[in-house]
Amino acid sequence: MKKQIITALAILTLGSTVAFAGPNHDGGFGGGHGRHHRAGMFGKKMAEKLNLTDAQKQQIKDIKKSSFEQNKAFFTQSRETMKAFRDAKKEGDTAKADSLKPTLDSQRAQMKQLREQEKQQVLSVLTADQRAQLDQMKAEWKAKRESKQQ
Repeated sequence: MKKQIITALAILTLGSTVAFAGPNHDGGFGGGHGRHHRAGMFGKKMAEKLNLTDAQKQQIKDIKKSSFEQNKAFFTQSRETMKAFRDAKKEGDTAKADSLKPTLDSQRAQMKQLREQEKQQVLSVLTADQRAQLDQMKAEWKAKRESKQQ
């Protein structure tokens, strides 16, 4: 049972990572809407709250687009691996699913690294005041999340 929960969490994590990996369909700069219409780290509301200039918005958009284009083949491969894993689980082929697990774990780690690199590039576009404001907002979100869990 514990193994199934861990596997489910890994699938959800990797699946959501792949869904948010690309550029927004509306030309925004939050890294793909996926099915849940999330705007990622820098959606329109975030841009407004941080009072980003048009130049900053364009720089962030360019970073997101460049990152997506550079890693497009990897994202495609990750989706294919995830689909094969889900299909194997659905068919009850545990041997195949188990053989795909190391690949999924590796891809997940690589996605995390790619997201962190992109995040650092985006943060470099912000002024010191904007970064401080973002840090404050993150702390507020974290406190809000923690209060909901209790």
